[in-house]
Amino acid sequence: MTTQVTKNDKAFFGHPAGLAWLAGSEFWERFSYYGMQTLLVLYMTGQLLHPGHVEHILGFAPFHRAIESVYGHLSTEAFASIVFGLYAGFVYLTPLLGGFIADRFLGRTRAVTFGAIVMAAGHFLMAFEASFLIALSCLLIGVGFFKGNIATQVGDLYGHDDPRRADAFQIYFLGIQIAVIGSPLICGTLGETVGWHWGFGAAGVGMLIGLTTYLLGRPNFPLERPRQTKDSAPAAEPLSGSDWGVIAILVLLTIVLAVASVGNQEIFDGYLLWAKADYDLVLFGRQMPVTWLISFDAIVSTVTMAGMVLFWRWWATRWREPDELQKIILGVAISALAPLALAGAAAVFAATGHRVSLGWGVAFELLNDIGFANVFPVGMALYTRAAPKGTAGTLMAVYLLQLFMGNMFVGYLGGLLDRMPGTSFWLLHAGLIASAAVVLVLLRMVFGRILAPSYEEPEAAAEAAA
Repeated sequence: MTTQVTKNDKAFFGHPAGLAWLAGSEFWERFSYYGMQTLLVLYMTGQLLHPGHVEHILGFAPFHRAIESVYGHLSTEAFASIVFGLYAGFVYLTPLLGGFIADRFLGRTRAVTFGAIVMAAGHFLMAFEASFLIALSCLLIGVGFFKGNIATQVGDLYGHDDPRRADAFQIYFLGIQIAVIGSPLICGTLGETVGWHWGFGAAGVGMLIGLTTYLLGRPNFPLERPRQTKDSAPAAEPLSGSDWGVIAILVLLTIVLAVASVGNQEIFDGYLLWAKADYDLVLFGRQMPVTWLISFDAIVSTVTMAGMVLFWRWWATRWREPDELQKIILGVAISALAPLALAGAAAVFAATGHRVSLGWGVAFELLNDIGFANVFPVGMALYTRAAPKGTAGTLMAVYLLQLFMGNMFVGYLGGLLDRMPGTSFWLLHAGLIASAAVVLVLLRMVFGRILAPSYEEPEAAAEAAA
């Protein structure tokens, strides 16, 4: 059984010291990931998929045929969107395998270390056209071992009924948001203004720094439960019927969360292509790289994430803190309003023919990021808390399946931009997110006490069981 760090360990802003090292490692991993992802669609549509370049990609012809056998004939922009969706989706599918292998064989620390090494190789391979598909494969394998397992280590720092858990994941995500501020400014600017491969190389350097940070912080990580060997007793008790019921509910919940995520995930795909055509990107008399919008999103997201951490701390001093599902429902409802701002901007552009102010983007970012602050990090806290013993790594990977499904869906939705009016495109996103909020309310009414009992309930629950 995983050894928990004691509750009186408050070395890092009231949290265990291990949180600082894990957040720092994730900061650099996300710096590299978002730096690469920011450039991916722009690189494919701006250079890689054009004659004189696409012929250099090893294995591209059968890959192209396979994609079009499923989606039909695609324009360059639509093909790039599909590839982006597949990559951004499978990034959140491979952690299912990585979590299972860590739970059963490698352990989390070895799995994260292996994943970081493979990811670094993938980022450097992106610097060469010929190795494009190989690079994507390395990144998918590496993140599969890295992402879910490092997030589970954050959860392992806390006891089951420690209310700091949700707060910890929001702090953890603050590091991610800060990384997203810097990575488009560095990787994006290098890629757009100096050369695409310079941007991808900078992402690789960031991944090496993340690996070093993780290795230095190992003494502060939670101890791992012994893994099963052929000469040892089983490391965990068999799952009960109620455990399998919880797992089934958590799997169902990922489908709803996937639909809820489409507005946020579209930022790296259709939003950039739409913004390049519809926004007035002149800033202080100079044309702004469209990738800077990702940094702006990260700045707003960082401020709102910090604001929500402080808000819920303040709230908890006066009233009962909402459970994780209540926070998630609130966040999804707020984020459903965000695409309405873009629908309004698209309507203005269609009516006037003039590029629209970035003020519309500010409204979109505020609503989206306030919502996101109460959804994704809080969802991680929910899954690590609700997971039956011995399944945390696997179920954290299951949680990330929402982003696999969401990004696959976004890849399809992004392909609609070249044949759907912008207003309709963004209204579709708003409707999908609002529908997910309604379903989440219904799920909480039925399963809320099973997945997320309030933090004031443990004693009452124990009395009831007696």
